[in-house]
Order: sequence, then C-alpha cells, then structure tokens
Amino acid sequence: MSDDAPDPELLDIAAELYGLPLADFTPERDARVKSLKGTPLAGPVKALKKPSTAAWVVNLLVRYETEQVEQVISVGALLREAQTGMDAAQLRELTKQRRQLTAAVTTRARGLAREHGLRVTEAVAAQAEATLTAAMIDPSAAQAVRSGLLVSALAATGVDAVDAAGSVATPEALGFEVPEVVPPPPEPLRAVPDLPDTEALDEAREALAEAESTLSGAEAQRDKALSAFKDVEAKSLQVKSEIEDVRRRLADLEASAVDVDDELTEAEEARDSAETAVSEAVAARDSAAAEVERLDG
Repeated sequence: MSDDAPDPELLDIAAELYGLPLADFTPERDARVKSLKGTPLAGPVKALKKPSTAAWVVNLLVRYETEQVEQVISVGALLREAQTGMDAAQLRELTKQRRQLTAAVTTRARGLAREHGLRVTEAVAAQAEATLTAAMIDPSAAQAVRSGLLVSALAATGVDAVDAAGSVATPEALGFEVPEVVPPPPEPLRAVPDLPDTEALDEAREALAEAESTLSGAEAQRDKALSAFKDVEAKSLQVKSEIEDVRRRLADLEASAVDVDDELTEAEEARDSAETAVSEAVAARDSAAAEVERLDG
C-alpha cells in the first residue's frame, strides 16, 4: 500500500459508525476520535460527517436489504442499456416500472427505519426514493449507494452528473476522484451580504425532520392514550350507573322492610289475641263440662 493509499482501518471505522442508530453517530464518532488521539486516523475520523436522515435510511437499507438494493441497481443498468432504440411508449412504460420499483423499496426502507426506532416523514422518504432513483440512473450514484457510507441524499436528472463523491464519507477510499479545490484569486475587499451557512442549514433541516418525526410519534402515543382513556371513562360511567341502580334497589328494599316489620307487628298482635281467645274458650268449655258432670252424677 502506498503512502497515499487510504488506511483500510478508516473504512472499517466508517462502516461501523454509519451503521449505528442515527442519534448515536456523533457521540460514538467523538469517542473514537478521543481514543485515536495522536494517531494518523484521528483527523480523518473526526472529519466524518453525520449522515442526513434520508442518507441514514438508505444506508440502513443497504445493510439489511442488500438484495433489494442490488435489484434496484441492476434494473437501472438494464434500463440504461435497453433505452437505446426504444420508442416513446416503451420508454414511458420502463419509467413507470422504475418508479414502481423504487417506491416499493422506499416503503420497505420506511418500515426498516421504524424497526430501528425512527419514524420517517414524507419529505425524508421522498429524498430516500430520489437517492434510489439516482442509483438506477447514474453508475457513480449506484457506487455511492452500495458503499453504505452516504452522508447526504442523491438526486439525478439524467442530464447533469451526480455529485456522488460529495455525498459519501471517505470518497477517496471508495475510489471516487475528488477534484482539487483551487482557491480563487483575491478580490478587492467589499461589503457583501452574508451567505447562508450550507452545513448549518442542512443540520437545521435534519433537526426539523427529526423533530417532525418525534412530534408524529408523540401524537400517535397521545391518540392511543386518549382512546384508552375514553374506554376506561365509559367503563367508569357504566359502573357508576350500576351502583346507582343498586342503591335505588336497596332503598326500595329498606322501605319494603319497614312495611313488612309493621305487618309483622300487627300479625303478632292478632296471633296473641287469637291464642288468648282460644285459652278462654278452653277454660269455659272445661268449666261447662265439669258442671255437666256434677249435675249428671
């Protein structure tokens, strides 16, 4: 390996970092830089950029659904070869098929991202699908997607070249030619409006996408909790209604008990009177029988 050749250990570290959950990338990269302090790898590892959400989703797809990604790229190569000599109708049909394939794979990518704890917004899904489309159209984009080291989404028009080298980590190590940046000649100092910080804007957009994803998840949890609350509330109202019915029935029974007690008292008095009358009648009979016996004897 020449002095200019990339250290394969850098590719190994990059592959590991870009395979982590998105939220773990920056702290894990910084920890690696700290552990590599004083070595030639510290600088290149520190320069590894956190992937955008769409790039992370595509990297995830490359790692866990390699066959589907290869199918997309293979179909793209076949379509490029087949386009020569085709009429407009055939080209339209091929374009339709290509879109159906990328849409299907993007749907799988969204499901895969959910399995790894991230809900993908429509905007991020559109960027991921555009990246897969670029891999079908442009060979350099296909190479970038295959690497699993994307840091930003790709887009291809079929006319302009895709900036594949600028969309991956360690482009030189992946075989991309990175044009040397020649500084422009100095110009006279003059007041110019502040230009937007592209990197800061990308990070802000990424933070917005993540915030939207978090909001969507929170809203889903809220809706689920609200539904559960309504179910329990309905059960509570039902139980309270049944308790009121029991209380009304108990009050009716208590009132009936009072009436029955009164009737019982009256019945006891009537019974006692009847028993007294019987006792008196028995005594009168016994007295009359004795008198008859005396007179007859």
